[in-house]
Amino acid sequence: MSLLDASQYQLLASGMAVTLQLFLVSWVMAFTIAVTLVVVRATNLAPCRWLVDAYVEYHRNVPLLVQVLFWYFGMPELLPEGFRLWLYQHNAEMSLAAIALALGSAAYIAEDIRSGLRAIPGTQFEAARALGASYLQCMRFVIVPQALRISIPPLVGRALLLFKNTSVAMAIGVMELTYQAREIENETYRTFATFGAATIMYLLGSFLIMLIGSRIYARYRLNQGGHSA
Repeated sequence: MSLLDASQYQLLASGMAVTLQLFLVSWVMAFTIAVTLVVVRATNLAPCRWLVDAYVEYHRNVPLLVQVLFWYFGMPELLPEGFRLWLYQHNAEMSLAAIALALGSAAYIAEDIRSGLRAIPGTQFEAARALGASYLQCMRFVIVPQALRISIPPLVGRALLLFKNTSVAMAIGVMELTYQAREIENETYRTFATFGAATIMYLLGSFLIMLIGSRIYARYRLNQGGHSA
């Protein structure tokens, strides 16, 4: 079994950096979209409910790869030609992959947060309204923070899934970790060494996400305990 040389490890490291960047950008976007979906869905207005439900069902039932390919090959065709050309000249692969990953992940994250919402007694919302808080103030300061605390464990799982799903972006030419591993393997035929190194990098990234998630969860539990006392 032949090991990789320094330049090939550098390529894998650069791919890992792109993977982490894509993950972080997608996660921030997905989380923001998910919270917005939850707040809109909680209004109980029928049109809002239908729109959010349609959004969630679409992204949960269409393969992620198809969504990424649609955003890269299909969506730009709807843009003005000048903007489309500008987009393709400015790292369109990375931007459109981040959008596709964020929109797809937001559907699942929104459902996780909604599960947390259902665990909160409705009397808390009613009490906040009775004190003069608006609907948005109730959601922002009373309901959503508690729902997020309850949802931390499944959200960590979603973060791990999104981190792994960044590999789908290789299909449109994003030079993330899996893309670089495939390029090295095609050039050197050192399959075990190449994908073994990539596997270790993915494991390390996953462990880091789990560690951060457990720290956040422990902090919320500590704060909750302090309030209880």
